Amino acid sequence: MAEIEREAMDVDVVIVGAGPAGLSAAIRLKQLNEDLMVVVLEKGSEVGAHVLSGAVLDTGALDALMPDWKDKGAPITNAVRKDNFLLLGEAGHIRIPNWPMPPLMNNHGTYIVSMGNVTRWMAEQAEALGVEVYAGMACSELLYREDGSLRGVVAGEFGKNPDGTPGDGYEPGMELNGKYVLIAEGVRGSLAKELIGKFDLSKGRDVQKYGLGMKEIWDIDPALHREGTVTHTMGWPLGKNAGGGSFIYHAENNQLIVGFVVHLNYENPHLFPYMEFQRFKHHPEVARLLKGGKRVAYGARAISEGGWQSMPKAAFPGGALLGCSVGLVNVPRIKGNHNAMWSGMAAADAVHAALGEDREGDTLDAYETELRSGPVAKDLKPVRNVKPLWSKRGLIASLGLGGFDMWFQSIFKFSLLGTISHGKSDADATKPADQAKEIDYPKPDGVLSFDRLTNVSFSNTNHAEQQPCHLQLKDASIPIGVNLPKYAEPAQRYCPAGVYEVVDGDDGPKFQINFQNCVHCKTCDIKDPSQNINWVVPQGGDGPNYPNM
Repeated sequence: MAEIEREAMDVDVVIVGAGPAGLSAAIRLKQLNEDLMVVVLEKGSEVGAHVLSGAVLDTGALDALMPDWKDKGAPITNAVRKDNFLLLGEAGHIRIPNWPMPPLMNNHGTYIVSMGNVTRWMAEQAEALGVEVYAGMACSELLYREDGSLRGVVAGEFGKNPDGTPGDGYEPGMELNGKYVLIAEGVRGSLAKELIGKFDLSKGRDVQKYGLGMKEIWDIDPALHREGTVTHTMGWPLGKNAGGGSFIYHAENNQLIVGFVVHLNYENPHLFPYMEFQRFKHHPEVARLLKGGKRVAYGARAISEGGWQSMPKAAFPGGALLGCSVGLVNVPRIKGNHNAMWSGMAAADAVHAALGEDREGDTLDAYETELRSGPVAKDLKPVRNVKPLWSKRGLIASLGLGGFDMWFQSIFKFSLLGTISHGKSDADATKPADQAKEIDYPKPDGVLSFDRLTNVSFSNTNHAEQQPCHLQLKDASIPIGVNLPKYAEPAQRYCPAGVYEVVDGDDGPKFQINFQNCVHCKTCDIKDPSQNINWVVPQGGDGPNYPNM
């Protein structure tokens, strides 16, 4: 095939991803130098379309970025008024009192928000400063200088045939080149994955860990609504099968946010995370809130959970990784948006200083230093042992020992436990099916619980069918030849959108990929026990269209 010719555009800074990290970087850059040409590229159909988060927002970073955010009309108004922690059994619960918890776990001063709406507002602030924000522009390829440093991306390629060749209406996209390129594409992004491999950014760091977060928004009976109330639960229905828990947030307008997280290091390939979420809603404490209510939205995404010890080096020749591309979620606090914003600001400061010295294309060491010593470090270091303790010792031990470790570090600024390693990757944690017990899940009742495909319709997901499948198999024989006999092909269950099926074919079982259903959660790229699935971006604008997640 002849080499594709593309128009090229040279700017000062290219930012991939219009989430809280990318937009914070863009805003900060223009605050520092209004003459800089800053371009933000977003693969969703609009800013916020692919943003899914709990979310209880710690506004510390936003205070530093835009102290007048309230005056600017930020959609951040629902202050947390009540904070509950529950340990669930099948029919009841025990409330864990707040007083034994270290101060860092306090939600005082935080807000229940839709991060999709927050990022839409942030994009408006960025554009008012002169940032160019382009939605529907998937970045499908990285471009490098002759010295190997990152120089730009290919964005806006449309119209390929399913086999990858240019179709009749093919649009080659454009080369966007920057003096620095900031990658803020979220968890397990395809560009970040390439960069981490190319520049060996995870050398000397622990393995990254992940969870799968699923979320529904419900309109509920106003009599049951308690605006500003936050509840987190652990225990049932997961039990010893997997780590994880739930979040229940009373949002504005009589809406209830119901979310469920399953840590992806579970061993049993028969586990069905989506069905664990659906079963959870039948717990009496949850069912009473949903009674007479109506589900109005659904979505899912992976969550980086490795924390401090799993963060890859974030700076590399020509650019930097931001936010969830680094993995900045504080697992016990169930918060990462504030750290994403801090990372965006730190990267912007480093870029501004470098450009002021007429540098470009080098490694922003000042950014790496700030991540490892500034607000992100102060947030993540004290909680670094909670996730590995949970994984290795179980829920109760992690509550006790993890709580002690957080308290000790809050007071004495070091840990008696040192830094505990996570051990295996989430893919390697999966046991063969014949060593695990099958799990019987109740059928969704269509009132509180729903089948996957019905729920996916509430994510407004759409993909143009005449394009290459963005869920690439490294070896097409592995799903049926290896994963089915050895692991009962867990892709049928770990995907929260019903993308993967094993169906009867003329010559026996056949692995079917329904990529049109994909909500871009990246779980398959993470959890496949053979590491055979490679998630890459589909064409721009495809995927979920979350209105207010």
